[in-house]
Amino acid sequence: MLGSRELVSAVLEDYTSAPISDAERALFALIAKVVEDSTSITADDLARARDAGWTDEALYDAITVCALFQFYNTWIDATGVSDMPAFAYDMSGKRLATMGYAYAEEPEPAAR
Repeated sequence: MLGSRELVSAVLEDYTSAPISDAERALFALIAKVVEDSTSITADDLARARDAGWTDEALYDAITVCALFQFYNTWIDATGVSDMPAFAYDMSGKRLATMGYAYAEEPEPAAR
């Protein structure tokens, strides 16, 4: 199931009933508060995520990624940048899954 479209759809539909671990559910609960109203996050919210097994570093990373994507989405909406077609997301996902984010070899520097 990991990596399946069905799992992603289930999480997007309702993470509270999706077939994910309790730790993942706790992380998504925190992230939902980041999205809905970040000013409402309390020490108890962070404690619940830590109690579920998440480290401060992992929570920092998750909050940062969420905040950045909120920024990106706002910027895209405000500037009118158009979305990629679905097939481009599929191709990008396959490339990232097989090759990662970095080039296998450093590309040659551009000629000056």
